[in-house]
Amino acid sequence: MTAPLHEPTADAAPSATAEAAVATAPGKAVTGRSLGRIAWERLKRDRLALTGGAVVLVLIIIAVFAPVITHLVGQSTTEHHEDLIDPLFSTPKGSLGGISGEHLLGVEPVSGRDVFARTVYGARVSLLVGFLSALVAIVVGSVLGVLAGYFGGWLDSIISRIMDMLLSFPQLLFIIALVSVMPNSMLGLTGTGVRIFVMILVIGFFGWPYVGRVVRGQTLSLREREYVDAARSLGAGRIYILFKELLPNLIAPIIVYATMMIPTNILTEAALSFLGVGVKPPTASWGQMLSAALSYYESDPMYMIVPGLAIFITVLSFNLFGDGVRDALDPKGTR
Repeated sequence: MTAPLHEPTADAAPSATAEAAVATAPGKAVTGRSLGRIAWERLKRDRLALTGGAVVLVLIIIAVFAPVITHLVGQSTTEHHEDLIDPLFSTPKGSLGGISGEHLLGVEPVSGRDVFARTVYGARVSLLVGFLSALVAIVVGSVLGVLAGYFGGWLDSIISRIMDMLLSFPQLLFIIALVSVMPNSMLGLTGTGVRIFVMILVIGFFGWPYVGRVVRGQTLSLREREYVDAARSLGAGRIYILFKELLPNLIAPIIVYATMMIPTNILTEAALSFLGVGVKPPTASWGQMLSAALSYYESDPMYMIVPGLAIFITVLSFNLFGDGVRDALDPKGTR
């Protein structure tokens, strides 16, 4: 026998129940998810990216509060401890480079300065140069890339040729030559401040063509979209279209490229300090510590391992976080 008409079938019952639950649920409305929320939900599922981001956050906190941290452990970057150095070999007394409860990462050969304090302050220089030079490159590259991609014609040709010319330069050699001839005082800065300022400008200047190429390519695609044509048909000016229609849709690739550029800039700063054209003693720098450790890597390997690990962990964390951000912001991603 067939079921009576007034009784729902087994297949229809769950559907009816679900519809009734939705209809009777008080105060619940169906809301859409923003692109930022979707990206955050994707990022939360990537444990490697979250781990990298957490390490980056810890490094930033360490760099910002370096004076407080070194004060808490009772050490400084300039205080010498000659009594902890073997007078015959000029290496720290004890094992593992003189690691103890007072000196958490040991002391430097010859001078006896605390390695932990200098490593903490070295994070300040590396992150400052890495972030600010990336900011310079992002600002210049984004503006020129948008202008080249949107207006095209002779403006695009000039900007593209400038990018090609800068990309053909041997960047590291040019930076070394330029930093080496800088004066000791500039714009109210002296000594180390001048060198850091020049490194930020020069690294950012040679980095903007990479950003400019990416932004230009994205702009060439976006300027043909329907919403740009709609804004143009409604009488919107070029400035409005550039800053209200195009730039907001370029934020995702710009953020992704920034997270990938910062570790490269940190490595560049470390290389410059390693070669002796970066910051000068007594200012601490990871690259400078590696350079000084070359003479003692056989007798005191910890002096080379500590700054080397600091650079490795920092760059790896930024790369993991950058990969996660790229996957989260990619609308065609599968995760």
